[in-house]
Amino acid sequence: MKQPRIYLDWNATTPLRHEARSAIVAALEVTGNPSSIHTEGRKARRLVTEARAAVAAALGADARDVIFTSGGTEANVTALAPGLRRGAGAAVERLMVSAIEHVSVLAGGLFPADRITRIRVRRDGVVDLDDLAERLNEGPPALVSLMVANNETGAIQPVAAAAELVHRAGGLLHADAIQAFGRIPLSLKELKADLVTVSGHKIGGPKGVGAVVTAGEVIWPRPLIAGGGQEQNRRAGTENVAGIAGFGAAVAAAMAAQEVEAKQLACLRDRLERGLRQYPRLEVFSGEVERLPNTSLIGVPGLRAETAVIAFDLAGVAVSSGSACSSGKVTRSHVLSAMGVPDNLAEGAIRFSLGWDITEADVDLALEAWRTVSGALAKE
Repeated sequence: MKQPRIYLDWNATTPLRHEARSAIVAALEVTGNPSSIHTEGRKARRLVTEARAAVAAALGADARDVIFTSGGTEANVTALAPGLRRGAGAAVERLMVSAIEHVSVLAGGLFPADRITRIRVRRDGVVDLDDLAERLNEGPPALVSLMVANNETGAIQPVAAAAELVHRAGGLLHADAIQAFGRIPLSLKELKADLVTVSGHKIGGPKGVGAVVTAGEVIWPRPLIAGGGQEQNRRAGTENVAGIAGFGAAVAAAMAAQEVEAKQLACLRDRLERGLRQYPRLEVFSGEVERLPNTSLIGVPGLRAETAVIAFDLAGVAVSSGSACSSGKVTRSHVLSAMGVPDNLAEGAIRFSLGWDITEADVDLALEAWRTVSGALAKE
């Protein structure tokens, strides 16, 4: 009997929750354009409105401050715009990003390259707030972009503390919550962020839908996509009704199960790491700081990530070498480079990321595959 495959790459993307699937199928039967005022159009608009309310409720935001996009990358690019301001405050003129951000943030959005500064991170993978404070005083008001939790190490960042520094300096803070949303409790109020970005396919929704959520009074100098008046004139184009409906359903399901899932995943992650640590030279990156309950990034000197990922795959276990945004290429992690991890350790980094239907038996099978991989390494 063929052994079922074990998917341990949930930070790259998640399976579709059944609630999201049902919502998508139902939405596909709705004919109307959500901008039309007839009955069919109002049915479509209602689906978008309900999903907007679900996203807003999950973050303690106002529904009118949720802007749907084509995914997390577009959401980040939308958020990273020169000239942003909050209320009567000063417009931001430069961008500061931590060195461990997602590539869509490191690229700077709409900011020119000469107005982008990177903030250092510590060896444990947490942003250096002293470096942030120093750089905030070196110029005009800045937009600072800091992820809530790193997609590779899972390390949770001090977003609220960073926001206080940024606001004292007259700037704005964008929190990329794409990996954290649905996995740990989040709210705009507690994050103290001016903008938060989220994505559907990281929480059991469909690919191709995300959102920018603001804390109110955030004013864009111009829409990212000009055209019609969709999304409060901030993002033109007919809304992806089915995708948005699936996103909203996934958000509601994730919020309802969040506390239970987080506890289960933390136990499974710890079980996995106990087994992995039996290999004497293994290091769990950011293992000493607070992390997402589902994420473990490990490294072993001399291990080649590409070889290990293939070996796990042949054993029926899907893992990754880090971020899934490198077109299938296994390259040295910019996150580990920023953390100062030596090349011989960083080049063998493997990420395990778990999700709601992973069991102890799945973890044990993954450890069995690891014993094969590490056994081959020991013989070299």
